[in-house]
Amino acid sequence: MMPNKFVRFYRQLARRATGVLPRPMRFAVFRNLIKCDVAPPDKLVLKVAETREELEDCFSLLHDAYVRAGFMKPDPSGMRATIYHALPTTTTLLARYDGRIVGTISLIRESPLGFPMQKIFNIEAIRRTGGNIAEVSALAVHRRFQAMGGVILFPLMKFMYEYSTKLFDTRHLVIAVNPRHIGFYESILFFKRLKQNPVEHYDFVNGAPAVGAHVDLKTAPGIYKQYYGDKEPAKNLYRYFIDLRMPNIIFPEKRFYTTNDPVMTPELLDYFFNQRTRVFAGLSADEIRRFHAIYDLPAYRAVLPPLPQGGERATDYPRRHQRFSVVCPAQLAVGSGRQQRSYTLQVVECSMNGFRARSGLALPLEVEGVARIDLGRADQSHLRVRVLRKSRSDPNTYVLKVEEPDLAWRKFVSALRKASIHSDLDNATRYLE
Repeated sequence: MMPNKFVRFYRQLARRATGVLPRPMRFAVFRNLIKCDVAPPDKLVLKVAETREELEDCFSLLHDAYVRAGFMKPDPSGMRATIYHALPTTTTLLARYDGRIVGTISLIRESPLGFPMQKIFNIEAIRRTGGNIAEVSALAVHRRFQAMGGVILFPLMKFMYEYSTKLFDTRHLVIAVNPRHIGFYESILFFKRLKQNPVEHYDFVNGAPAVGAHVDLKTAPGIYKQYYGDKEPAKNLYRYFIDLRMPNIIFPEKRFYTTNDPVMTPELLDYFFNQRTRVFAGLSADEIRRFHAIYDLPAYRAVLPPLPQGGERATDYPRRHQRFSVVCPAQLAVGSGRQQRSYTLQVVECSMNGFRARSGLALPLEVEGVARIDLGRADQSHLRVRVLRKSRSDPNTYVLKVEEPDLAWRKFVSALRKASIHSDLDNATRYLE
């Protein structure tokens, strides 16, 4: 028996043996089996799937993995592409090894279609704690790498963690997974099961059973430090997720500090959801109206199913372009002279006439001030604003009214309103109203 085969055999034997151990001891054994490469080879690249070829390879990898697991029936397209992949609030991450895509995972942000798991699990208790939620979905690793520990899986998980916390402005990750996989998320990543019982038949994965779980990324670093902080580098997921800089990760190039990275052009939507699959043909009347509300531009309407006659109109649904999710650092100055006070903010949502911002210090209400907001790498706005109130959902978030939008702010919001994909924002001036 070759050494690497012996290691795999030993680990499988150890996992079987832990079945008789109490849950805390069993999870401790699983954590001790971790091995993550703190210096992955240069041939490993992690990035957002953007091109037709990248998305097609991700959807094909996912299809094959789900068919093998019994989570879907084979599709003539050879791909698994769902209605959630068609949304501008969904981002598909990929792992490429030696030029070949060998891993993928999708993050689904809130949209008028909700989350896949909301059809069977209640996440209102999570929502009440504040912060944005994203569902982790569509995870697949190529068969060649599944028997090689975390060679692909752990870098992909690190990319997911960094993307969620640095770019996606996400506090909560939720999942619906097969019961035989929940142990990994509970013991290694410290997901907690939702209070609801496991679901016997989850239609989203061909009627397979599912367990719902959740992790709070605000408290996760402290938990990771407690359980992993003293371990050797290859087993120290605290350092791996929080401190380690991995040059293999390539974040999207974009002009502004937006959270979403939409890549679905009308051509890509037509290719994946009309030509290669029958996803759009299977939309309900309600889903068609919601897609028309999300993609409210002529080029998109041309590839979407026609709006049903009668009933609610697309305009009756919340539009994508009313308020926009961003992560812009800012400073607020209130008062003048010796009485002036400065507050550090993070703008998390904006519109032409106002924005929401998080503050570590309590802001005075019903006062005017000047906000300096970094909109992107080289774009800055100076606004006269009024602090209106605290957010109802988060006591550390405030609602501010823009009294006088400057040119930079007008270009910024107009571009967010009219741009289709994140690369469109590079030329924000053409969207100025």
